[in-house]
Amino acid sequence: MPGWDMLVLFACLMAVTYACRVAGFWLMGQVKVTPRVEAALRAAPSCVMVGIVAPAAMRGGGPEWAGLVVAGAAMWICRRDLPSALAALGVVALLRAWT
Repeated sequence: MPGWDMLVLFACLMAVTYACRVAGFWLMGQVKVTPRVEAALRAAPSCVMVGIVAPAAMRGGGPEWAGLVVAGAAMWICRRDLPSALAALGVVALLRAWT
């Protein structure tokens, strides 16, 4: 069983996460959503994904690069983030298991 310090830390992390969500909803209520803002919001998930994947691909080997190629191809075909990420995850996991 975790100690009290871990439970307090977990509660603090939950509170900060909730505060960020509430602040985000409040802030977006104050911003006029123009087509330019909407385009930026639509691009944000892809930017986050690139920020996560790029360092792993640069440090990784063949399985990571193959996963990157599969993710790009899947994104080009289906134009959806989740299936692309799952396809890449599957390829990386299979190739890591075989090497």
